[in-house]
Parts: sequence; C-alpha cells; structure tokens
Amino acid sequence: MALSSMTGFARSHGASGPYTFEWELKSVNAKGFDLRLRLPPGWDELEALAKKRAGELLSRGTVYANLTVKRSDAAQTIRINEDVLAAVVKVAGELAQRIDAVAPSIDGLLGIKGVIEVVEPESNEDEDKAAREAAAKAFEQALTSLVEMRRREGDALGQILMQRMDEIERLAKRAETAPGRKPEAIKARLAEQIAALLETSDRFDADRLSQEAILIATKADTREELDRIASHIGQAREMIGKGGPVGRRLDFLAQEFNREVNTCCSKSNDVELTNTGLEMKNVVEQFREQVQNLE
Repeated sequence: MALSSMTGFARSHGASGPYTFEWELKSVNAKGFDLRLRLPPGWDELEALAKKRAGELLSRGTVYANLTVKRSDAAQTIRINEDVLAAVVKVAGELAQRIDAVAPSIDGLLGIKGVIEVVEPESNEDEDKAAREAAAKAFEQALTSLVEMRRREGDALGQILMQRMDEIERLAKRAETAPGRKPEAIKARLAEQIAALLETSDRFDADRLSQEAILIATKADTREELDRIASHIGQAREMIGKGGPVGRRLDFLAQEFNREVNTCCSKSNDVELTNTGLEMKNVVEQFREQVQNLE
C-alpha cells in the first residue's frame, strides 16, 4: 500500500438531459474522517452514496464536497398568488376605513412576501433519476482523482520522512561515537571534580564520593536511549515502506523519538553530545510536522 496525504483537490463535470453539474472536492488535515456535503435541493439522496464511497476509500481528513447543478431546458416563470393578493387587498381596505391612509400602490403590493411566486420548470421523473445517477458517477470520478492526488502527495512525504530517518540515524551514530560518552571520559571528568572537592575540604569521605561517582556515571550512560532510538528508526522505516494509513502510529513514534532525545540531552555532560542531541531534536520535530499531513 502507498502512503497518502490528507490534503488534496479534485473536480469533475457531467451532464444528463437538461442538467449540467460539477463536483468540487477539497481535503484537509483532521484527526478522523469527515465528509461535509453541500447539495442543491432535490439532490439529497446522493448523500448516503457519497458518504459510503468516501468512507471506503479514505480513513482520515475532512473532505468538503460541493455539487453545483444547472438546468438549461426551461426558464423560471413568475406568477401572482391570487389568494394572497386578495387577502392583502382586503386587509388594506379594512385599514383604510379605520385610518386616513393612502391606498397601496402596485409595486407596494407586489413587494409583499408571497404575492409573487417563482415557479420552477416542471421536472421529468425519468430525467431527474438519470441525472442523479450521472452525478453519482461524476462523484466517483472526482473521488478517484482526489485519492490519486493524496497518494502522489503521500509518495513525496514518504521520501521526506525517509530522509529525516537517515538524518536521525546519522546523528545517533555521531552520539554513539562521541568521545565524551565513553566510560573513560566520564570517569576522568568525575575524578577531576572529586579531586577539586577534596582539595577545598578535608571533610569529604573519599570512599563515599567514589560510590556516588559510580552512580552518577551509570545515570549518565545514554546506551539505553540510543538503542531505543535505533529501534524507533527501524519501526518508522518499516511503516513508511509498507504504507497505508499509518499517520497516527508515526505521530506516536515521533513522540517516542522526542522523549528519548530529551533524555539523552538531560543526561549529557559533554558539549559535543549535547549539541548532537539538540540537532537530533530539531530533525525529530521536522519529522513530526510532516507526519501530521499523513493519512
């Protein structure tokens, strides 16, 4: 399976009988999947089909789908609602008998809501059914194009994420071979600090200080964290290679990366190792930001 981005855009056009229509689909990042449809009146039965197909092909992202429909065979007509007009005239006459008022004008009467009605052209059931079926096929085309675009974006993201893994691995190897994290270097630094303390006071217990030094040296060892970072690199590469909707799992893995790198930095008492850890932290953040776009 390929990786897919959560962002994309697609359009499709179609026609059936007197109808022409256009679908416009836009997909953005989201924690889950949501299809938000805008359909013209009378086309609501497409909603269930659209949600079913989109749910089958997409697992994450908010998709905005808009259907625009035009009918070209007949124009709208305008008619006067005689019942409403008669009622308005009757009320106006009754009021005229009570108060001194000017008789209502024609434009005033026509401006009252309900007096003028816009009549849509009569529809043909067979034509309408055929048009809805054609619109459903056009939605399938637009959805397929959206999925393809998201996959192209996903391929590009996959390459970027692999590059980030290469960078993290390179930095982890640099940390691994940093002279400052070797036991000899740690022991030498602690020995210097203990010697300096003993010179300033004769109340320090040398044996006790040696025991504390061993404990500090043990806590300062980043072996465990570097092993876990190497394991995370392997897992990330495997997930990116397999593809599919792995965005959530990679996001969790990015958090684990960040935790291990932070621990390495907090344990470090060597400038070179600290700088390497900070560089690695920056690459991990870049990795996490890119992962946010994956399905």
